[in-house]
Amino acid sequence: MRTTSRRTAIRRGRDRKAEVILPVPGRDRCTGDAPRTAVIGGGIAGLAAATALAERGARVTLYERETSLGGRLSGWRTRLTDGSEATMSRGFHAFFRQYYNLRGLLRRTDPELSALCPLPDYPLRHSSGLTDSFARVPRTPPWSALGFAALSPTFGWRDLAAMDPRSALPLLDVRVPEVYERFDDVSAADFLADIRFPETARHLAFEVFSRSFFADPRELSAAEMLLMFHIYFLGSSEGLLFDVPREPFPSALWEPLGAYLDRLGVDVRTGVRVHGVRPVGGGVVEVESGAGSERCGAAVLALDVAGLRHVVEASPRLGSAAWRENIARLRNAPPFLVSRLWLDRPVREERAGFLGTSGYGGLDNVSVLDRFEGEAARWARRTGGSVVELHAYAVDGGAEPKEVQESLVARLHEVYPETANARIIDARHEWRADCPMFTVGSYGGRPSVRTPHPQVMVAGDTVRCDLPVALMERAATTGFLAANALLAGWGVRGQVLWTVPRAGRSPALRALAALAGHT
Repeated sequence: MRTTSRRTAIRRGRDRKAEVILPVPGRDRCTGDAPRTAVIGGGIAGLAAATALAERGARVTLYERETSLGGRLSGWRTRLTDGSEATMSRGFHAFFRQYYNLRGLLRRTDPELSALCPLPDYPLRHSSGLTDSFARVPRTPPWSALGFAALSPTFGWRDLAAMDPRSALPLLDVRVPEVYERFDDVSAADFLADIRFPETARHLAFEVFSRSFFADPRELSAAEMLLMFHIYFLGSSEGLLFDVPREPFPSALWEPLGAYLDRLGVDVRTGVRVHGVRPVGGGVVEVESGAGSERCGAAVLALDVAGLRHVVEASPRLGSAAWRENIARLRNAPPFLVSRLWLDRPVREERAGFLGTSGYGGLDNVSVLDRFEGEAARWARRTGGSVVELHAYAVDGGAEPKEVQESLVARLHEVYPETANARIIDARHEWRADCPMFTVGSYGGRPSVRTPHPQVMVAGDTVRCDLPVALMERAATTGFLAANALLAGWGVRGQVLWTVPRAGRSPALRALAALAGHT
């Protein structure tokens, strides 16, 4: 993997300091008898790997245990009590402009990304009444931080002066993997306390980051939080605004990409669970699935934590003892809840499409889907109502589900009082606990893209990656990296990748951090 200047490739964002990662040089395509490769998992990571491999001429079989593609961003049809059909999903996801590789994947079928639309703001509200907004904050660092301090009611100049400058310097020059070497053994909550980050701003500006990992900041690695701060705030000039799909995930994103893979010759097998992956020697991998056994030249394990643990446990010849032990120790984040409500009346016109919340019990954010999603908007116009979605992250595993669901609705009434008298025409409550948990000290035990077998790769948002990427972008990036590693072994050139800068943007701030011994 090589890095070069932005002038050697077309930049896909506005950040002039975004870095391009060139693959190992090689042929344009596989020649002769193209290698057959199994990609196990049809989420973002698997779709990225299958796309990159098939575009270079590999013969790909994509296995997905569910009946549709998209993984944790899939969707399914449901019939409401009023007789209409709707597409349910696991909830709102933000497609930030820094997600260069994910957006590059989507451009395969939508070059202009017309299926995405921007939300004008990303407001964060505390129960005290204070609200932060990013709409008027400059997007380019360091003006982004200075602008936030100037405009924020929760973080002012006095708060900035009260912080411990020496302890806060790591925020100015985040590097991967050095940030993990220094801060993986510290919790996000302890780091914020050490730098004397103001309490109210901590809940709004930083817990939003930590809770996007579905984690309590007392358990989350500070390295992951620092990385998020770099990606979204001080390391990138793309800003904190984002895009969202104009229609539900399946029709907007995954059905077109599935059709694209079909045109490339990918054998897409949905509804098929893989039970084991066994290296059998001679560069051959045997994949055991519900459809039988198949021998391939390579495999990509693009699975969630539970799926990866299951396949590895069922494949005793896969990996070394230490590698297998690390896979077995991977943890899921605590449960989270997505409650979608179809109401008989609209919320007030000025309500944001997405609102982050803090101090409202377990309510972490509120989305008004009919502000941006076509299907929800058509239902709202037809009925005069609205479609509202509530999220609760890192829910106590011992909590009574019905009580949590009722509590979220009560908190919605506090945040948007006009909903208190609304009749709930229908509701769907989705409980999940399948996101990776990045606990304090866990980085070294997470799998990297490469495994002890040169023909077996791992991809997904749980995978260790020496690039500043997270969440959906980490899934897409590691999927492409897994494909690139296999292609390089066959002498074929892989996918060009992009990333936000891999160090602090400002030479002056980097020098300051270096003088203080923080590099």
